[in-house]
Amino acid sequence: MSLTPEQLAEIAAQRATTQPTLRATAPGMEAHLYSAHPVLDHGLVRVIDYMGDDAAICQAARVSYGRGTKAVSDDRGLIRYLMRHWHSTPFEMCEVKFHVKLPVFVARQWIRHRTANVNEYSARYSILDREFYIPAPEQLAAQSVVNNQGRGQVLEGAEAARVLDLLREDAMRSYDHYEDMLTPDAEAGKLGLARELARMNLPANIYTQWYWKIDLHNLFHFLRLRADAHAQYEIRVYAETMCQIVKDWVPSAYEAFEDYRLGAVSVSGRAKEVLLRRLAGETVTQETSGMSKGEWREFVEVWG
Repeated sequence: MSLTPEQLAEIAAQRATTQPTLRATAPGMEAHLYSAHPVLDHGLVRVIDYMGDDAAICQAARVSYGRGTKAVSDDRGLIRYLMRHWHSTPFEMCEVKFHVKLPVFVARQWIRHRTANVNEYSARYSILDREFYIPAPEQLAAQSVVNNQGRGQVLEGAEAARVLDLLREDAMRSYDHYEDMLTPDAEAGKLGLARELARMNLPANIYTQWYWKIDLHNLFHFLRLRADAHAQYEIRVYAETMCQIVKDWVPSAYEAFEDYRLGAVSVSGRAKEVLLRRLAGETVTQETSGMSKGEWREFVEVWG
């Protein structure tokens, strides 16, 4: 990750500035506030602002004044009950605003989560930096033969080197042309292309930035999908970084999320029936399960 001296100075100034407040603060989140967490080769995640903590979730559930008289252990039990029974509204009382720097192709995947407020760096008004995501060699893989959305065998040797060279060369060539199209030259009678048009030639691995504000309930939904082992690596590493931040922010809520969502398995009515038949001693096959081949394969991956 590369930050300019101006950005580093801005972060240092923000972290050095303190103001008295009557609102609830979370010590774990205060430690993260404004700090840049590196992701991929040039990306980052940092917390710009937040609202609420574990107690705020419980306060909303009880509709009580202040923090109440309940013990922390009682709050933990309530939060686990809320998560276990899908009572989502109390979690919406907590919000967080992230600054994220990410490749454009990751942003296009990320933006499909339409439950956040987003403001992206505009290449209509500003010139994008010469920063591109180039995968580490161990992340270069062939297309999976069983999953149309996934990766298969890792590329090695000459093939891997060739692919990396192509990625670097194409990215640099596109940016050279981008700069050339933008640059006016009076002597050559060159006006320079408008920024909103010149950007069309840039590759999808160039970095963009945005502010992304979301409530905790919808953030948990994002993390459940994107921190999953099946998610694409390039978005998963962002989600995993956010998981560590959220764990420090609302430890009881994150513990419940990790237990009941991130590390849990949903069971369909048909799968439940098969499990009960197995517990009763019956041998169940795909043909006698009532499941499709795809459903059965997924069932066996979890339950054996």
